[in-house]
Amino acid sequence: MTACMLATNLGAKKTVARIDNNEYLQPDHKEFFAKLGVNSLIYPEMLAAKDIVDAVKMSWIRQWWEFCGGALVLIGAKMRETAEILNVPLHEIGGKNIPFHVVAIKRGSETIIPRGDDTIKLYDIVYFTTTKKYIPYIRKIAGKENYADVKTVIIMGGSRIAVKTTQFVPDYMEVKIIESDINRCNRLTELVDDKVMIINGDGRDLELLEEEGLRNTDAFVALTGNSETNILACLAAKRMGVSKTVAEVENIDYIGMAESLDIGTVINKKLIAASHIYQMMLDADVSNVKCLTFADADVAEFTVKEGSRITKDSIKNMGLPKGITIGGLIRNGNGILVTGNTTILPGDHVVVFCLGFMIKKAEKFFN
Repeated sequence: MTACMLATNLGAKKTVARIDNNEYLQPDHKEFFAKLGVNSLIYPEMLAAKDIVDAVKMSWIRQWWEFCGGALVLIGAKMRETAEILNVPLHEIGGKNIPFHVVAIKRGSETIIPRGDDTIKLYDIVYFTTTKKYIPYIRKIAGKENYADVKTVIIMGGSRIAVKTTQFVPDYMEVKIIESDINRCNRLTELVDDKVMIINGDGRDLELLEEEGLRNTDAFVALTGNSETNILACLAAKRMGVSKTVAEVENIDYIGMAESLDIGTVINKKLIAASHIYQMMLDADVSNVKCLTFADADVAEFTVKEGSRITKDSIKNMGLPKGITIGGLIRNGNGILVTGNTTILPGDHVVVFCLGFMIKKAEKFFN
């Protein structure tokens, strides 16, 4: 924060500070910090905790993201043998009034922005945009209806992310934290709610996990400071029958490996922080940017300005570069799925999916 104040005084136009105190994020503090020269604050641990809770609340998804308070949602789900949409060209799925849009497909190490003649294959991670009304339909066609809702959670590692996660989980979930450091356990009893059980022990000890009922637990979340430990712990939990696992993987090189091992949702604080910093660097009016953990892609929520290029014609005549697709828009608070004939209006919030570093090219359509 001190560095941001100095940078502002030296002429920096935008500043962002990483913080580790939740109190600084209170809305009534925003103006105070802006006067000091701190434009934006990010608390990656809190953002990571929110991502974990989103992933745990719906056991059948890999990634979940809401736009404009949930008017439009992005769902990432892995296709298994039970999926109804395997090996069918996208233009044949659902007809003209299809209630979702497939914005990207992650296949092996490749991320595809699909066209109408592309098909979804077994083990693809498919990213859908839809409205909340049609989430049960997505669940059905993805073959995920038999996935149980999460009611019990074991967290390995009593980190700050773990503490924040316990604060965001719904009341109906039972949470246990396993922490090896007795002093940290004592501190955790002061930091978390009384309903959260704190267990002093090694989360890698399979006997301990058996005793604590891992086989009957719906979700296992590994949040130690060691990426390898978290990945291996999630693999062990999967083998013991846990359907939903989440691992914090801070080594970016390991994210691809984590996906190939099929351990479930991966949380990376660096990518979460990068998304929020990237959002500030764009010239267009962007209210949200997210780096997708497994896919080499970004999702951005642009607010359309009067006279911007994207409003001049229908989407199909815009000449959007390959690697960019529009997943949907929010108009007057309502989520709308787009087609090639859709015309975007000033004031719309548009969800844009971009491969690699294409977001700067997409930005030109919204300036």
